[in-house]
Parts: sequence; structure tokens; C-alpha cells
Amino acid sequence: MAHTVLLADDEDQVLEFIEPFLRQEGFDIITAKNGLEALEKARKSKPSIAVLDWMMPEMSGIEVCQQLRKMSRIGVIMVTARTDEIDKVIGLEVGADDYITKPFSLRELTARIRSVLRRVSEEETMEQNIERGELTISESQYRVWKRGEEILLTPTEFRLLHTLATKPGIVYSRLQLLQTALEEDILNDERTVDAHISRLRRKVEDDPSSPIYIETVYGFGYRFGDQLS
Repeated sequence: MAHTVLLADDEDQVLEFIEPFLRQEGFDIITAKNGLEALEKARKSKPSIAVLDWMMPEMSGIEVCQQLRKMSRIGVIMVTARTDEIDKVIGLEVGADDYITKPFSLRELTARIRSVLRRVSEEETMEQNIERGELTISESQYRVWKRGEEILLTPTEFRLLHTLATKPGIVYSRLQLLQTALEEDILNDERTVDAHISRLRRKVEDDPSSPIYIETVYGFGYRFGDQLS
């Protein structure tokens, strides 16, 4: 079954540029020309992934992403002409799985869409949940609970948490997390991991400034606290 991609951009020429290529690549396409329309179509059609322009009328791509994260775990890629590093971090911290800057090639966009969709996929199954401290992690459902209350994670955040929690005490470099947890290497840089880890800590830690689940190993990367195993 073909995945459905929601394309949201207020420029007709951008939609006309992207849509036929993605259809040729086997995707079903839904388009929207402003943020409110994008959010409404996402609610009705439940696409597999949304490609959102940062600057749109009615509601920005960032605002749409924030609303999507409250109601679903679909993949989200932010598209923007902005190149500042802080803007990239903002996009990732509101729940985007990836970020691409204009101008970009259609093949690069397609590769990023497929990479995010791999993370979202729930085809993998697991015999039992992972119990770590007060966290319960279900790979088969892509769900996480803390003290019995569900924590809503993005697919990327879940993949990172699951990778670290599977082997408590094992240190992963940022590059290893890109390749193992995010299934990427050249399409992202290592600072992407830091942005996702920061957001993940705010969700799972009682005190993100003193984490007990996701620990920093300075000069190398991250590990899951082995005292919680």
C-alpha cells in the first residue's frame, strides 16, 4: 500500500514541482496551501508523513507541527529557506523528524521522506516490553509510559530512547545514533542528535538538567543509565 504524503506550501510552483515527482516515486499526495488547510487535511486523511513549509499563511509550519504532535505520530519534515542553525534546532524541538533547506533536489527530499517513514514504521515486533526504572517501552506499539501515564514521543524520539534503553550503560556516539537509531549518516549532521536528545529529556526526565535516564558522556555521546537496568 502506498504511503500518503501531505505537501503544504503556499507557493503553487513549489507544489507543482514536487507533487508529480513524488507520485512517480509511488506516493499518494495530498496538498494544502496554508497551515489551517494542512492541519484539517491531516486530521481527515491521516497521511503517513507531512512535508511542511515553515512560512505559510493562516498558520505556520511550526504551529502545524506542534498541533500534529498533539494528535498523532506521523512523520514531519520541515521545509524552509532559512539557514540559521537556531532555526533548525527550533524545527526539531517542536517535533519535526527532519529539516530540509531550499533549494533542494527532489531526490534528496525523496530520500529524507523514505528515511523518516522507516522510523515511523510499526512492522517490527517485540516479545515483551522494556522496563527501565519508571519507564515502560513497547516497541511493537511505539509507545512509552512513565508511572503508568503515556508519554507522547515522535518516531525519532522513540527510536532514540529504544536504542539507548535496550543496552543500558553502553555509550553511543552521535554518529552511531545517527546510523543506528536514526538510520542516517550523510543526510544529517551530528548536532541533529543533540536537538532530539534535548527534547526527549524534557519528556522522560523528572529534571532534564540532571538526567537519570539519558546521560551525557562528555566528549563522546550518550548512554542510558545502567543503574536503571
